[in-house]
Amino acid sequence: MKIKFMLTMIAATALTLAADAPSLTGKWNVHTSVAGNDSDMSCSFEQKDMTLAGKCEGQQGEVTITGKIDGNKVNFSYKSEYEGMPLTVAYEGTYDAAIGIKGAVDVPEFSVDGDFSATLVK
Repeated sequence: MKIKFMLTMIAATALTLAADAPSLTGKWNVHTSVAGNDSDMSCSFEQKDMTLAGKCEGQQGEVTITGKIDGNKVNFSYKSEYEGMPLTVAYEGTYDAAIGIKGAVDVPEFSVDGDFSATLVK
């Protein structure tokens, strides 16, 4: 009887956590500020379970993003080039249904960081 109760509680908790997880599928405007340089991208995110994928279009062209979602924590990144050098741009933020996603952005190859915000296009 105790085992059946424990299994029921675990299943209920898992369903509650899944229901609370945000769905980030859709079109997003992403504003980034790194080392005094601001840029904007139009992104299309697709979420499958806790995995995030998609494409973003900005001043540098189109990039493919990959990422993960853990509760309200959102991480995504893309690889590109800048003046012939490889470039990784990594975003780490927090999702809030009222404001979107806000957090930090890191470009390790150039040892620079900054911040970003992303808002869902309605």
